Amino acid sequence: MAHYYNEPSRTFSEYLLVPNLTTKDCMPSKVSLRTPISKFKRGERAKVELNIPFASAVMQAVSDHNMAVALAQCGGISFIFGSQSVESQAEMIRKAKNYKSGFVVSRSNLTPEHTLQDVLDLRERNGHSTAAITDDGTPTGKLLGIVTSRDYRVSRDSPDKKVGEFMTPFPSIIHGHAGITLSEANNMIWDNKLNCLPIVDDRQNLVHLVFRKDYDRHKENPGELLDTNKSYIVGAGINSRDYETRVPALVEAGADILCVDSSDGYSEWQSETVRYVKSTCDVPVGAGNVVDREGFLYLVEAGADFVKVGIGGGSICITREQKGIGRGQASALIEVVEARDEYYASTGIYIPICSDGGIVHDYHITLALAMGADFVMMGRYFARFDESPTKKLRIGNNYVKEFWGEGSNRARNWERYDMGGKQSLVFEEGVDSYVPYAGSLRENMDKTLSKIKSTMCNCGSMTIAELQQKARITVVSATSLVEGGAHDVILKESSLSGE
Repeated sequence: MAHYYNEPSRTFSEYLLVPNLTTKDCMPSKVSLRTPISKFKRGERAKVELNIPFASAVMQAVSDHNMAVALAQCGGISFIFGSQSVESQAEMIRKAKNYKSGFVVSRSNLTPEHTLQDVLDLRERNGHSTAAITDDGTPTGKLLGIVTSRDYRVSRDSPDKKVGEFMTPFPSIIHGHAGITLSEANNMIWDNKLNCLPIVDDRQNLVHLVFRKDYDRHKENPGELLDTNKSYIVGAGINSRDYETRVPALVEAGADILCVDSSDGYSEWQSETVRYVKSTCDVPVGAGNVVDREGFLYLVEAGADFVKVGIGGGSICITREQKGIGRGQASALIEVVEARDEYYASTGIYIPICSDGGIVHDYHITLALAMGADFVMMGRYFARFDESPTKKLRIGNNYVKEFWGEGSNRARNWERYDMGGKQSLVFEEGVDSYVPYAGSLRENMDKTLSKIKSTMCNCGSMTIAELQQKARITVVSATSLVEGGAHDVILKESSLSGE
């Protein structure tokens, strides 16, 4: 006999938070949004934590290396989309990991026998104005010189001119020695008015480069999400088809955490994928998506480091109307959180939960956290910004950005469907659409984070964990939703904006 859930399948819009006492100490400036993203044992800390509870979705129109850098600078994480070749995804990860604050492994390297045209080509390809000149053109070769834009003039010098003729030679380069601390390197940069400081070993082999701009960037982004090497923390999406070739390449490129991307994660294919990752590398892997206790426990048993909750709630997802599969995001999250808390109580192992989908307004994020999610994954929210991969278009008097689902024909991401074999779907589970252009990520996210922190103070909470313990949540009626907005007035041109 079929199992029936008699309780309605509810969305975030059907709930509101009831305030708790706000003490004088509970101010938005004191609120911490730090949160775990990988499992840990009671009394320990997670291997990977976020400074803000935001992840950008595993989507072509959302998460490339540019979004990964921009979001990491704010303290969140991007999962670079996997519906591309292994090589191109790995290269995106390398670009994001190289865009770091600290000791940089040089990826712009030439020999003295290369030409000015090679320098220009390298700059066009990598966007780097500084090239390290080594004896063999590798990042660890003997450092012979440095080339910057000050060393040549395109209008005057021949493209065939040898690098050795115009580079700044090693004896003229101020450099640091291996073992120097980042603080010491930055002091040398400032004392000598440098833009770049090469670090070499006792045989003059290049070890790292340290840039002035990275120091400035770190000061501008005090909450940025960095690993122990001062690189930005970057996630990557994988699927249950080619994981045996994709995973090693992504880990080698520097991915800090993986996520199996699937419309329905309660499957043997996903279990096998997670078990493979856990048995072959030391990188955390999340799994999903699920909407109930059984799906959660199944993926945890396979070894998942976090579990993603939500089917059919994304703004471009039409799984529910196409297949009749899914569940209201709030109902799904509430049940999975109960299962997670019971699992933690009995085993002492905490499994972070990612709420994926169903976010329409900014306050829905706070509700998701209050209901027990440790972080949220969003697509539409991030697709609107300058940093997303798509172009800004003008339609009529409005600017928009393209936004399409991974289940759409445009994405051609059939690997995310755990069906076995190589067949493609003959129907879509996602649409191709536009979203209103919203400007820069930082400006919009600052507003969203301000709302979240302010609401947490209204709930008497200064951390996400405290919010999850103290939150009082009430079901609302359809008429109370009307009451909660502007009503019975004639609005002027409104200055209100945002989610």
